[in-house]
Amino acid sequence: MRRAFLVLLPLIAGSVTLACAPPDDGSTAPNLDLTRPVASKPGEPLPGLSSSELQSFNQGLGVFVREFTPTTGLGPLFNSTSCQECHENPAVGGGGDEIEIQATAYHPPAACDPLIAFGGAVVQQNATPALQALLNITKEPDLPGATGTGGRVSPPVFGLGLLDAIPDRTIKQLAAIPREDGVHGHANILGNGRVGRFGRKANVAQLSEFGAGAFINEMGVTDPANMTENTIAGQPLPAGIDSTPEPELDAASLGAANAFLQFLAPLAPLPFTQEAEAGRRLFDQIRCTSCHLPTLTTGNSPVQALRFRRIDAYSDLLVHNMGSAMADICMESAAPEEFRTQPLMGERFVQQYLHDG
Repeated sequence: MRRAFLVLLPLIAGSVTLACAPPDDGSTAPNLDLTRPVASKPGEPLPGLSSSELQSFNQGLGVFVREFTPTTGLGPLFNSTSCQECHENPAVGGGGDEIEIQATAYHPPAACDPLIAFGGAVVQQNATPALQALLNITKEPDLPGATGTGGRVSPPVFGLGLLDAIPDRTIKQLAAIPREDGVHGHANILGNGRVGRFGRKANVAQLSEFGAGAFINEMGVTDPANMTENTIAGQPLPAGIDSTPEPELDAASLGAANAFLQFLAPLAPLPFTQEAEAGRRLFDQIRCTSCHLPTLTTGNSPVQALRFRRIDAYSDLLVHNMGSAMADICMESAAPEEFRTQPLMGERFVQQYLHDG
């Protein structure tokens, strides 16, 4: 019985995603196009983009590789000087070897404080020369009140636009499927009621928020979605330390960067060898597919290349209890021991595993 359930689980999940993907405007659903929109080479855009969408993708690529300096908005605290610095292997948009540090305060049974008032949850590991000279620090101090800290490896961002287009109700229904193998996950329902899907704890609901947050948290660059500079472990920036007017990244550049993330294609898998096919069967037999669902289907989207597309995500986008040995920080409704099922798209290029490398 258990084996039969495991074989059917991806099919059940697929039927859930298809049933949950009608157009949001209430019109009759078209025939679903289940073509897998993948790239033959890392860093390529989704196939089927319009000329204007492709132009936005290319403009966003320019923003993604832009190097920021203190005179153009970098810092005063930061982790990297560009998006590309952390997302570069095997091409722009891939993973990186940098380790981000995050800290939060968890108060059981369910209260999570991301320590925003104290500069959290990201603890920046670099300071501009001006801040170093003034305060004699090379990075942000430890956040007061933190009950846990955790490292985060920069993941690939290939195919995130497709994950962004998966309906919230699909994720909720995946959490509600009865699991005879005892595996259980839940959607990270955020404080505003939305469904999280991005980040190691699925604590960000939309790709545009994920991208905008990276500018302020990773580079200290303000943008129209984040107009206020971060503090230094809760202390305001010294006067005159950052004279670049806000926002340091304009709306057009932020929009282009979001378009790059939205239109970046997932990677096509390599042709399966006999050994790989045996591995696929084993992956199913030992129940990896209980969390790493092989396929999901996007819903309606104004972008045709994202509309009703099948994606080999190998994730249910739910958070699961990974045990006390893995516990570090909390995020929204995800407890310290809970982590989102990591999508496995492009995993062959990843060199550091687990959330912290």
